[in-house]
Amino acid sequence: MTKNNSGQKLIVTIVKKEKAKKVVHASTLAGAQGGTTFFGKGFRMDEKKRFLGIPVEREREVILTLVSNSIYESVMEAIIQAAKLNRPRHGIGFVLDTKNISGINHMIGLGLEPEQNASEDVMQMEKQKQKLSYDLIVTIVNKGDAEKVVDASKEAGAEGGTIITGRGTGIHEKAKLFNILIEPEKEVVLTLIVKEKCDGVLRAIERGARLDEPGRGIAFVLDVERTVGINHLLNQQWSEEMKE
Repeated sequence: MTKNNSGQKLIVTIVKKEKAKKVVHASTLAGAQGGTTFFGKGFRMDEKKRFLGIPVEREREVILTLVSNSIYESVMEAIIQAAKLNRPRHGIGFVLDTKNISGINHMIGLGLEPEQNASEDVMQMEKQKQKLSYDLIVTIVNKGDAEKVVDASKEAGAEGGTIITGRGTGIHEKAKLFNILIEPEKEVVLTLIVKEKCDGVLRAIERGARLDEPGRGIAFVLDVERTVGINHLLNQQWSEEMKE
């Protein structure tokens, strides 16, 4: 397995159902090698969870796009325009820095040449880290417990989030039916939160979802470099400062 520290960024875009194709198409035209799409459910602080006793769920699509630093800005701009992320309630996007990658060297030409301008990349990365204003809380719980995470995060000040379904293979999950191993369904909750509120929201999620009990789930926090579709003034300020 080959790993590189060659400056790749992960763009995470969350849009309404059936909008993912536009995002993938636009990012591909801008130089990206494609993307991966997940289906999920979205929630906002000002939304009612139920109508006439029936759960109200807003379907969302989550697109992961891995790009190199050299084309990151153009791909990000293409996604913003295609998904209209600069308009209210059209979706959100955020960027995560990657430390190591593997399995795609043949696609992006990594490992073919020695790293260049490494010191400049490090300096720029440190400059970006100083301007981080958001964290991403990723919570993985058993199916049916995502609502507890959502309720707890809202009470602690979170403005919204996205729920993705998955499967778990932890040591506490060994149920069998007719001698066939069953992988319990999981729910992954993505909560984008300002740094000042992150600790409080994380503690609220831990209490609400009882994450301190074995087999209940886990939560972890990732740094976010840039956001789109949340705070337009902050995003504009970030872009202007990075050009200096």
